Amino acid sequence: MAHFAELKSEVDPTGFTSDTHQVVQRVVVVGNDIAAGGGTLGDNDMHVDGETWCSNFFKGGSWKQTSYNHNFRKQYAGKGYIFDAAKDKFLSAQPFASWSLDGNDDWEAPVTYPTDTTDKRINWDEPNLRWTATDLSDPPNNFNWDASALAWVSA
Repeated sequence: MAHFAELKSEVDPTGFTSDTHQVVQRVVVVGNDIAAGGGTLGDNDMHVDGETWCSNFFKGGSWKQTSYNHNFRKQYAGKGYIFDAAKDKFLSAQPFASWSLDGNDDWEAPVTYPTDTTDKRINWDEPNLRWTATDLSDPPNNFNWDASALAWVSA
C-alpha cells in the first residue's frame, strides 16, 4: 500500500514564528496498483502520478507520498507534521521555541538531554531553558539538570 499526506499552507501552527508551512492535514492509504511512471505505485515511490491521482480522487489538495517504513522523506508523516519542500522531508512540529534542528533534522533542545535518566520523569522547562525531573520515590523529589556538572540538583 502507498501512503499520501495531504498538505495545506498554514502560518506556523506552533505560533513560534510567522512563517508559512505546508502542514499535514491527513494521511491516506491507496493501492499499489495505481498507474505511475510506466508501472504502478508499488514500483515507483515518490512518483508525481500518485500525488496527481490523490488530487483527482479527493477532488483537490496538495499531496506528497510518505513512507510507512521511513524509506524516504525522513519519516512517516503524521497529522500536524511539516513538509519541508527544500529538504523534501516530513518533519515533526517544533516542540518548543528554543529548540532547533540538528544535522539529522531532528529537534534538539539548547541543553543536551540528561545522561542520568534512571527512575526519573524528565520534562523540558521552556521558560527556564532547562531539563527538570521528578523521581519516582514516595514522596517524589524534584530536580533540575546541571549540564555543566552532568548531574541532577535538588530543586
